[in-house]
Amino acid sequence: MSSPHVNAPAETTGAELLADMLAGYGVSHIFHVPAVLRHTLAALEHRHPEVDPVVTHGEKSAVYMADGYARVSGRPGVCAAQVVGALNLAAGLRDAWLAHSPVVALTGGRLPSSKFKQVYQEVDDVPAFEPVTKFNATIDDVARFPDMVRQAFRVATTGVPGPVHLQFQGNEGQLDRESAVMSADVEPRFAQVPAFRPAPEPEAVTAALAAIASAERPVIVAGGGVRASGATEVLRRVAERWRIPVATSANGRDAAPDSHPLSVGVVGTYSRETANRTVAAADLVVFIGCTAGGMTTHFWTVPRPGARIVHIDIDPEALGRHYLTEVPVLGDARTTLEALLVAAGSEPEPDRAAWLGTIDGFRRDWADRYRDVMESDAVPMRPERLARELTRSLPGDSIVAIDTGHAGMWMAQFLDLASPEQRYLRSAGHLGWAFPAGLGAKCAAPERPTFVFTGDAGILYHLGELETAVRKRINTITVVNNNQGGTQSRPGFDRAYGGRATERARAMWTYADTDFVALAESMGALGIRVDRPRDLAGALERAVAADRPVVLDVRTEVDAIAPAAVTA
Repeated sequence: MSSPHVNAPAETTGAELLADMLAGYGVSHIFHVPAVLRHTLAALEHRHPEVDPVVTHGEKSAVYMADGYARVSGRPGVCAAQVVGALNLAAGLRDAWLAHSPVVALTGGRLPSSKFKQVYQEVDDVPAFEPVTKFNATIDDVARFPDMVRQAFRVATTGVPGPVHLQFQGNEGQLDRESAVMSADVEPRFAQVPAFRPAPEPEAVTAALAAIASAERPVIVAGGGVRASGATEVLRRVAERWRIPVATSANGRDAAPDSHPLSVGVVGTYSRETANRTVAAADLVVFIGCTAGGMTTHFWTVPRPGARIVHIDIDPEALGRHYLTEVPVLGDARTTLEALLVAAGSEPEPDRAAWLGTIDGFRRDWADRYRDVMESDAVPMRPERLARELTRSLPGDSIVAIDTGHAGMWMAQFLDLASPEQRYLRSAGHLGWAFPAGLGAKCAAPERPTFVFTGDAGILYHLGELETAVRKRINTITVVNNNQGGTQSRPGFDRAYGGRATERARAMWTYADTDFVALAESMGALGIRVDRPRDLAGALERAVAADRPVVLDVRTEVDAIAPAAVTA
């Protein structure tokens, strides 16, 4: 890791200094809604033209783009908004907070001379950032720019990564126009996740090995911390060394490709049945880089309370928080897994043929149950068939951003990741997240094919960002599961209405027939409508070859309900 970049102090404006520091931390894009830090943006153009400002149509979109950028690049994503949009920025940070994504949010703030005077647009919004950030601070003196920016990047990338917020004085952050004697010193260590790799205690490693050796039916549950640590390859070696099946959280989906024989899929609420049955039947669960929260455990029913647990995490507060833990191991995921391999030495490989045979049975049961719908030629299309065609068509180095709700359920259950190079980003809770997050992901890796999977309900949240994609030539491929409804809500309304599907009840979860092809074409994107399953592969091939943003309007069955999670 390189040493801090130290420069000689000199009289400089806040704008010049902030521009130099952002560039020094390797920031390549700033996602923002005008007008904020105008002088900083001008200084960036003059001093660091390689940093690309992306003007969005909403503050939440700007955050989601920064979030997608951060998850793919491992570098902090930067977003910004003036004071009137700050609350929207805070709302968007919820997803980054829940997904442990390093996002740096910059906003304008109130002037001391106008506080409490009912100035146009001013509200004290700093408290709104408190629940969704690791660090939430105001800057009222230009001389504080250097240390506060360093602290923001330091906090965002250390321990469990997460969002931070800096408010600059002035509704547009006009404090950046002032000057002081300052130095644009940066710390490259904090430009990337993970900034530190704490090693586990040797005694904890020994205890974890003993627990694994004593188990007949162990399973690993890999979370987003595995990906953040860059531990996917060593995770594969550990699983193969001890012949342990691997389930993942939704946030850690790409930690174990579905093509690997030990992979059992996503566990929890938005899950594949094979994974839930495996974790429920295990006699030892090894959580790695995973909080073991409600969605991953289907509200702490998979595994059941009382299960034997080994928990490896960089956050000491996560160890034992939800399950009484037999072996808590504090450490970076990659460093800890490497320590396990070293400590094991040449001990013989365990015989787990019976356990793996049981899991093969789980896989066969699942495949037999859903084979017909996954291969169905029905029109409107079955979402299961749509997911299966995506599995067959996704390039080996593709990135996929998935919305929450039914989109997340369909993809967790029926999409397979065929290559360890494929990336899977999922919404941690906000419907509509996937489309702008996919744009941010593409900015982080412009050379990689980037797909978005969402429904008509999801794409309509931030449809205006299609203009952003066209204007900035951010060539993502957005697959819209267009069933003219938010079908995940249907069972709840059916229950509320006593099982009577009245016209008003149906209006609670259905939408007008929207022509997304016409909308896409009107904004300069390529629109492709797909009605029949056999046409989807060709449409995806055409989309990959297109040199502009693409929207696939895929017409699917409105009454298709994703299977519910199982607990045994």
